[in-house]
Amino acid sequence: MNRKTLMLTLLIAVAPSMSMSASVYKWTDDNGVTHYGDRQPVGANSETVNVRSGTSSGSDSGRSSPQQRLDELQEQQQKKTDREDETAVETARRKQREANCETARANLNVIESNARIRVEEDGEQRYLAPEEIAEQKVKFEEVVAENCGPETQQ
Repeated sequence: MNRKTLMLTLLIAVAPSMSMSASVYKWTDDNGVTHYGDRQPVGANSETVNVRSGTSSGSDSGRSSPQQRLDELQEQQQKKTDREDETAVETARRKQREANCETARANLNVIESNARIRVEEDGEQRYLAPEEIAEQKVKFEEVVAENCGPETQQ
């Protein structure tokens, strides 16, 4: 009886390790479907899977070295910084457009509301002629159209 118990205990202890030593293979077919099996497929690249941990031991081409992962992380951080810089530039450009729009509209209102506009040139003041007022009005209308409308991509 003692011998049978010992043999049964030994068999129970050895059986899982024997079943765990069986190889399990993982491969992907031509359609991109992943398969698992206990026999290595013919004509397809496969890798051995460690059933206990779930990691593959065949090829390490899927895993990158710590240096590669560090490089990838630095590249991602650089891209993020570039995007943030780009958005900061876009924000500054938008604010500048808004300021230009406001100034051009104010100047256009002044030109449209006043009959006489006085300017200073070379330290002397003079009034703009009606033709000059019309030219200035056209200029300010262009600035308003350029800066107050929807932003166009450059």
